[in-house]
Amino acid sequence: MDGPPPPLWADLRAALRGTNADYTRIPLKRAVLLLAIPMMLELVLESTFAVVDIFFVAQLGASAVATVGLTETYLFLIYSIAMGLATAVTAIVARRIGEARGDEAALSAVQAIVLAVLISLPFTLAGIVWAQDLLRLMGADAWAIEHGYRYTQWMLGGNAVIMLLFVINAIFRGAGDAATAMRVLWVANAINIVLDPILIFGLGPIPAMGIEGAAIATNIGRGIGVLMQLWILFRGSEHLRIARASLRWHGPTLALISRTSLGGIGQMIVAMTAWIFLMRILASVSTEAVAGATIAMRIMMFTLMPAWGMSNAAATLVGQNLGAGEPGRAEAAVWRIGWMNMVFTVTVSVAFYLWHDAIIGLFTDDAAVIAIGGEWLSILAYSYFVYGWWMVAVQAFNGAGDTMTPTWINLVFFWLIQIPLAWTLALPLGWSHSGVFWGVFVSETVVGLFTLWLFSRGRWKRFAV
Repeated sequence: MDGPPPPLWADLRAALRGTNADYTRIPLKRAVLLLAIPMMLELVLESTFAVVDIFFVAQLGASAVATVGLTETYLFLIYSIAMGLATAVTAIVARRIGEARGDEAALSAVQAIVLAVLISLPFTLAGIVWAQDLLRLMGADAWAIEHGYRYTQWMLGGNAVIMLLFVINAIFRGAGDAATAMRVLWVANAINIVLDPILIFGLGPIPAMGIEGAAIATNIGRGIGVLMQLWILFRGSEHLRIARASLRWHGPTLALISRTSLGGIGQMIVAMTAWIFLMRILASVSTEAVAGATIAMRIMMFTLMPAWGMSNAAATLVGQNLGAGEPGRAEAAVWRIGWMNMVFTVTVSVAFYLWHDAIIGLFTDDAAVIAIGGEWLSILAYSYFVYGWWMVAVQAFNGAGDTMTPTWINLVFFWLIQIPLAWTLALPLGWSHSGVFWGVFVSETVVGLFTLWLFSRGRWKRFAV
């Protein structure tokens, strides 16, 4: 066992630089810190890039922004698959590292990369060949179909870099190399942010490419990130190295990753489709309701990024400690991170409660939109702390490899409770947009508490992967 924990500043430095610490043996508080900090920064940077990217594209006009939005409708499916696959990969790699079976962790990493490439191929074909048809199917305007389709071609045609970036970073997180995953995303997004204005508007001998330039910048940035990931994997990171012996097809491992990823993909798709239904209900109320809810949701997702980062740390700690035969330590890690998340989300809740209209007002000067968006933030303030616990409990199940339990929970609470409740309150009972917001409040508060209760029963400790 290690001696007394080093000073806080040394741990912060180690968290950013990376460490070969054994997360199944070092003091739990230090393990959480070393994993959570780079995971939080990774997600915050990703959300920052999304804001910067749409800022540049918005200068090209409404049709360009609409093209990005319509293309993202298809990308959401790719993101759902990539995130579901990443969930499975983190769980399996973490378990093998915890079992001190580094060679099998490397073999699992190779199978995950192969699977990611295979999954991306149909989307690549569809994007390159049928980009205009896909935009037309979504009701795109004439400009998008005539000019914007090249953005769709690049984004869907190059979806393999999205898939690989998600999956390989999941490999690093599962192995405990969270700092590596963070640095890769820093490089990829920094290149993307620098290239965005250059390729969109032109610079010197580089011609202005418009919206197509935004997609090219994204593919170059993420493509360089993937090359960096592969170089690190084969050179060897702090906890994992892919040797030549791992470069082979292994059917049983590939099948295990595929089975485990189905639950993760299901979680993403259920959540995504539930949001689509809610937006459809709000569209029946008014355009202002949609706008207010959209802004409030963007703010909510941005403020939850640090909590998601801490929750991802829980997944790694659960997987590795279960692999090491330390279920008690795995459970203790979840409770510790849960309390940390609650402190953070309660702090955000206070801001939402006191300054809800002012926060929405940073994004729009429409009084109706501010009132509606501010109302949702004020309602969120009453239950935001539950989100912190819910995310950690879900990631505990995912880290254990039990991805189907959260999927079934989401299916029941989102599809069978949230959507019917929101519709009933909003339309038949006449609560308008407030009915949707209170429907979300009730369903997501209950699902958070139920998931935490189910976690406390401990069946996830016996799940084998």
